[in-house]
Amino acid sequence: MEYRLLGRSGLKISTLTMGTMTFGGVGWAKTVGDLGVSEARKMIDMCIDAGINLIDTANAYSNGECENIIGDVLSGKRPQGVLLATKARFSMGDGPNDQGLSRYHLIRECEASLKRLKTDVIDLYQVHEWDGQTPLEETMEALDTLIRQGKVRYVGCSNYSGWHIMKALGIANEQRYQRFVSQQIHYTLEARDAEYELLPISIDQGLGVLVWSPLAGGLLSGKHRRNQAAPEGTRQFAGWTEPPIRDENRLWNIVETLVAIGEERGVSAAQVALAWLIGRKAVTSVIIGGRTEAQFRDNIAAAELKLTDEERKRLDAVSLPPVIYPYWHQLNTVSDRLSEADLELFGPHLQR
Repeated sequence: MEYRLLGRSGLKISTLTMGTMTFGGVGWAKTVGDLGVSEARKMIDMCIDAGINLIDTANAYSNGECENIIGDVLSGKRPQGVLLATKARFSMGDGPNDQGLSRYHLIRECEASLKRLKTDVIDLYQVHEWDGQTPLEETMEALDTLIRQGKVRYVGCSNYSGWHIMKALGIANEQRYQRFVSQQIHYTLEARDAEYELLPISIDQGLGVLVWSPLAGGLLSGKHRRNQAAPEGTRQFAGWTEPPIRDENRLWNIVETLVAIGEERGVSAAQVALAWLIGRKAVTSVIIGGRTEAQFRDNIAAAELKLTDEERKRLDAVSLPPVIYPYWHQLNTVSDRLSEADLELFGPHLQR
């Protein structure tokens, strides 16, 4: 297992992170999975044995039950060096202040997560989604307070736009608050939108990148194929709607290329999709999940798979997004004056 620095911090995390949304099965999360404590223990032990050192969760997963399960599994015997990440933002009750990124909600939910996880400190505390009604100054101050209180070691954001991130970093720098060290984003061969701003920002500003749902809710696993109904037991069969598919023909072209490369290499299409992400310069770690030990084992094997330049070009050929404005103008006029961050978007286009 390879370990990479998380942004500009001195913290090293494994290139694979353990995702846990399949734990609990309460409410909307039942569509994803409903693993209990005994099953979760097997999965967690397997991931730790493979060298994965970060476990990612959120208070909103199964309305806190996911955190409870992790806390029960690791209570009193959390292996040294194993890190915990969780998130807050979404609704945790019916009251007017039971959601959002206010100081009230963040501090209360952090303390609740600490109790459920049965730990004294959260290694990476992430704001789970944007809150346009709470001043960013208040959110960043609350996160800084949690670090200074010793309840949190590092902070990150998730599902922020480019301007949201830059505004938050600007406030942190100006007020001398602790900065985000990472962002957690959706990024796959099918959904490469993050290459326009989020990945270049990560390179330029020194943010680590954690990728959620790297197989697009299972669509890139190789189980879903063109002109075939979704297999029983999958998220799509149960009505899962993320990510939105805007070009179905493009999706199946990507899947067919993944399957073809997988067959040539003697691995699954899922491993090829994960290896593509791990090999992207801006990506720090890819969050893997599953309902079964077999799914986790297959995903873990991707850590050792190295794609060739030719295989990456084949994948770019079926998945590369168009260059939108103002980037097409920059590509046409200033391609000789591009930074390392710019090349995260432009690199594959310049090679064509």
